[in-house]
Amino acid sequence: MRFVVTAEWKENHLLRLVLAGFLVFVTLLWLTNALLYFSHMSLDPASVVAFYRGEEGEFTRPRSYQVLLEISHFHLFAMGILVLTMTHLVLFAPLSVGTKALIIIVSFASALLDEAGGWLVRFVHPAFAYLKILAFVTLQASLGVMIAIVGWSVWRTPPNGYRGGSVPADG
Repeated sequence: MRFVVTAEWKENHLLRLVLAGFLVFVTLLWLTNALLYFSHMSLDPASVVAFYRGEEGEFTRPRSYQVLLEISHFHLFAMGILVLTMTHLVLFAPLSVGTKALIIIVSFASALLDEAGGWLVRFVHPAFAYLKILAFVTLQASLGVMIAIVGWSVWRTPPNGYRGGSVPADG
């Protein structure tokens, strides 16, 4: 992390290559996350309710406690690490503190609410389908924004003494 904190990563081509490779994986995860969601549900609350609570007419069973627990067990860790990593990288982008704080709060909250949404639809009330949809869309949007910000930060050519121009005081 020393390279990111000291802004040396902007000159370290191998570190930039590592970050670019990581962004490829995150982008593919972002894409497959959407594909998985839409393979089971749509943005229609009725489809979310049917997925989690089952549908008699289609002979589908409700999601069981065990299935939701197993999915949550993995997702809580994986999404926590993903959002931690992406928001950490966003911290080094040339954005205002307020913008960074907003991205951090929205990303963590939407990831947590996306995971909780399925539980709430299944075991509390079908109206939580609206929360599940909003959280999913917000999570996907925040991940997309972070991918774009980190990608832009990695590949933009920063001014320095060798290329002319001045280095911004805040890095």
